[in-house]
Amino acid sequence: MKIEESELILNPDGSVYHLNLKPENIADTIIFVGDQDRVEKITKYFDTIEFSTQKREFKSQTGRYKGKRFTVISTGIGPDNIDIVVNELDALVNIDLKTREIKEEHTQLNIVRIGTSGSLQKDIPGDSFVLATYGLGFDGMLHAYDCEHILEKDIEDAFIEHTNWSNRKSRPYVVKNSKELENRLYSDKVFMGMTATAGGFYGPQGRVLRIPVQDPNLNNKIDSFNHDGVRVTNLEMETSAIYGLSKLLGHNACSMNLIIANRADGTFSKNSYKVMEDLIQYTLNRLVS
Repeated sequence: MKIEESELILNPDGSVYHLNLKPENIADTIIFVGDQDRVEKITKYFDTIEFSTQKREFKSQTGRYKGKRFTVISTGIGPDNIDIVVNELDALVNIDLKTREIKEEHTQLNIVRIGTSGSLQKDIPGDSFVLATYGLGFDGMLHAYDCEHILEKDIEDAFIEHTNWSNRKSRPYVVKNSKELENRLYSDKVFMGMTATAGGFYGPQGRVLRIPVQDPNLNNKIDSFNHDGVRVTNLEMETSAIYGLSKLLGHNACSMNLIIANRADGTFSKNSYKVMEDLIQYTLNRLVS
């Protein structure tokens, strides 16, 4: 079935609309960062850079690190941007952009997020690394898709009951990471747990400036949740959307988080720039090992 021009929009040069990329511009291992300035903080370690482009907040560079080809893309902040980035990357490898037909042979991407996050647990201090075993989404974005078959319903139900989740909010959804990537990225240097994804930075994460939040005790309920030993370790704005869309589209995904704030004790990292460099090098070396 041919995909209409209104559904998959291309630029005049044939690149996908938002990312400004063509199929030959990307590797099959892709690193996501939120901040466009972080792209070059990763690619400065590359042996070579073969391609660079930027459109809006979406900055991309492709090159090689220790012989392995990588693409680094800045997604911007939030699940809505992840919806754009993951769908357009999948289109680059699994849709023939000239005929607009889905390819018979599926290409699987490896997608790794390197991002910052806030810890919800006192025993996970600032400057720690957290690998997300699950993404717990509060954003509702994934519910736009036929996604029931990839969700961890038992965890969702237990979480809704534990937090007395408001029925005026989107149903929380839970998606597991790629075990293959988890095995490559895990070591005794990282904490493991469920990463929660909020649809905003202030109220959706329990921050109060001038507007009261719907449930002022929600963060305490979240950090006390435990399902068969799985607890919510940290809170950010992209992981669940990355896990959900990647799983629906047949790609591997894993999220590596640098803890820059501990919400449980109110502290903030004093050394986050250096520790982010450590996380970048750690992740690159694990991916090529």
